[in-house]
Formats: sequence, C-alpha cells, structure tokens
Amino acid sequence: MKKAILILLIFVTFSCDDILEIDDISKENIILLAPANGVSIFNDQVSFSWEAVEEADEYQLQVAKPSFEEAIEIIADTTLSQRTYTQSFEIGDYEWRVRALNSGYKSKYTTRRFTVEEE
Repeated sequence: MKKAILILLIFVTFSCDDILEIDDISKENIILLAPANGVSIFNDQVSFSWEAVEEADEYQLQVAKPSFEEAIEIIADTTLSQRTYTQSFEIGDYEWRVRALNSGYKSKYTTRRFTVEEE
C-alpha cells in the first residue's frame, strides 16, 4: 500500500511534460513542394504539398490574396494531419505558407507565391 501511494505521489509531482518529452520542432524548416515559388497555374484547382517534419503531428496551411502583408482576403487557414491539400481559386495572385505543429511547439512558416491565370 505504501509503495502504491509513493508511486502516485511521484506521478502527481511531475507533470506529463516532465515524464513524456515533447520534441522541439520550432527550428525545423518546412520544405514546400508544390506549387513552386512564382509559378503560374492555368487551372482553378491548386494542389499544395510539402515534406514531412519528423515529430510533427499536424500542419497549418494558410493562403492569402494577394499576400500576407497586403491581404485582401485569407482564402484558407486550416490545420491538417496530411501533407497535401487541394482547393479551387479564382484568377489572381496568392501567397501560401505552412508550419509544423506538435503538442508543445510550432515551427516557423515557410512561404511561397503563385498566380492563377485564365486557361
């Protein structure tokens, strides 16, 4: 009985973060695959993809029109467990970015531009 109480006291004394180490992904760089930076797309369906970050649980994807600094509209702001996403876009200039997330950390965003043009 005393042993069980001692184990319970040890468990309560330490937080879950102390027991389960969460990997710091805050300095990881996201490698964006598509669309490439500065590309013109002649289709309204745009497919985004990026490489996996080890120890990331999810990814946050954002798309702004025409850019994040001069945003007229945030087209997408979504959290995904997969590394791909497809959406329809109107003709125009866009900027997209992705960052990795886990239960304790966020990486920096990696950002690229693309243009949707008339077919």
